[in-house]
Amino acid sequence: MTGCFHADWLVPDWPAPAGVRAVFTSRAGGVSAVPFDAMNLGSHVGDLPASVDTNRQRLKRATGAERAVFLNQVHGARVELLDPGTPDGQPADACITGHRKLACTVMVADCLPVLLTSLDGTRVAAAHAGWRGLAGSGDAAGQGVIESVYASFSALAQYRHAQAATKIIAWLGPCIGPAAFEVGEEVRAAFAAQQPQAVRYFTAIGPGKYLADLPALARLRLQALGVTQVYGNDGSAPWCTVGNPSRFFSHRRDAGITGNGFGTTGRMAACIWRDG
Repeated sequence: MTGCFHADWLVPDWPAPAGVRAVFTSRAGGVSAVPFDAMNLGSHVGDLPASVDTNRQRLKRATGAERAVFLNQVHGARVELLDPGTPDGQPADACITGHRKLACTVMVADCLPVLLTSLDGTRVAAAHAGWRGLAGSGDAAGQGVIESVYASFSALAQYRHAQAATKIIAWLGPCIGPAAFEVGEEVRAAFAAQQPQAVRYFTAIGPGKYLADLPALARLRLQALGVTQVYGNDGSAPWCTVGNPSRFFSHRRDAGITGNGFGTTGRMAACIWRDG
């Protein structure tokens, strides 16, 4: 697998500018044992550190990037600006960079990965969007992780031609699908408080219980920012992490299997970088 992607990994089908590359890993291509089989990239879930290190090295070789920077994701909206010296483990749920050969990376196992690039190819970003981060839960202004990333693109654009550097396209990766993502009234209320039209993406299944369409909610947030070119996850069954156990890790599906709760499934990664 050196120098190329595993056949089971997803390469975004989107009109990214020349020099911008991206990939989403699957369960395939690694060395981890059950229940982390095989390409687990999470160092916090109970897998053997040596296995995680091997898997991360395989990812690095496959991308050809000098580094893939891994965050300490906390289901918030903070964005880390990456440079070659940024250490792993920064507490953030998104990252952005203009440096070449430095892969913005987020890990997921049901949450939605969002990859973004400016159309001029000078900036790339990755965001980890669970419902709290997407809705901006806990933020009085309701600014979620996507709004924070967009603000970071805008802030960096002051050093370039602003109009070109803030034109952004996005790709949504696999996540828990709308047939599996059961949530309570508090989740629906958090989204409706900022965008009343968000209620259309919640289907009632009982008193105070709904099925939520996470990728559709992300598209709604992006569209509100003027990001209209959004590719990838359309909410259909092939994109659902819960419904495709042979291909994707899923915390909601797998965490209760051994009775140990959180940490009984692996983590996949979504990476985006500027090539050399």
